[in-house]
Amino acid sequence: MSMWHGVIPAITTRFNHDGSVDHGFLAEHCAWMLDAGCVGIVPLGSLGEGATLSAAEKRAILQTCVKVAGSNSVIPGIAALSTAESCQLAQIAAAEGCAGLMVLPPYLYSTDWREMQAHMSAVISATELPVMIYNNPVAYRTDFVPSQIAELAQRHANVQAVKESSTDVRRVTAIRAELGQRLEILVGVDDAIVEGIAAGAVGWIAGLVNAFPHESVELFQLAQAVAAGHGDRARLDEIYAWFLPLLRLDTVPKFVQLIKLTQAMVGMGSETVRAPRLELVGVEREAAVSVIEQALARRQELWP
Repeated sequence: MSMWHGVIPAITTRFNHDGSVDHGFLAEHCAWMLDAGCVGIVPLGSLGEGATLSAAEKRAILQTCVKVAGSNSVIPGIAALSTAESCQLAQIAAAEGCAGLMVLPPYLYSTDWREMQAHMSAVISATELPVMIYNNPVAYRTDFVPSQIAELAQRHANVQAVKESSTDVRRVTAIRAELGQRLEILVGVDDAIVEGIAAGAVGWIAGLVNAFPHESVELFQLAQAVAAGHGDRARLDEIYAWFLPLLRLDTVPKFVQLIKLTQAMVGMGSETVRAPRLELVGVEREAAVSVIEQALARRQELWP
């Protein structure tokens, strides 16, 4: 089976009280995800607070992930302020034994296709590793439309997949229309996973999976089965209705804090984040806790 088929967590980064990376928990967390049926791990992404990590910390995180998950399962997010730094990180990932790369546009600077294409091409060409293009115009202000994705795929044989996070599930069918089966398509927006699979996506770069790995894998597999015409639609609808209030926590600016809070409430993580992020407080935190508590109470009925 392709490395892109299935649930692939974009993992959080847990920090110790002194601000250092908690590698012991990182190893435990990776193992928990994989034991639940996830097919890979994406460290160093936005959810992993990659922009706050030093180069040395990023390398150490990759080493821990590869040690636990193996060389066929780690697909780090590759993003930086400059093209040169992104290329260097890609090469570090290759040297540390990662299976592939999730390549993003540069942080902060977003402009025309000529410049964004040059950046992406440089990073894609920096190694021979398989590449998943990450399209997230909401977060990164760069929208790779299907024709541009096709151009990158035609130019670079190692481009194998795209993580589609535009929030428009029509993009899945638009990419298929442009490229046929040339690329694997993965959903990158948690609360569009069932719709994305129905449209033809084969993978899920997931967020709330950090707290609910078994439930995420079951949801994904049920959605696949229903899309193929032989699944339990009633069970799918029941689980998706339960999961949606949680999945929507992944779609707002403070998604890192919200997902880490959820992890803490299920006993697999802490709320600690790195500045400029701060932990949730007051009414904002109370509202999130209410959503999570309601889901946890209902979970006992769905998974007795």
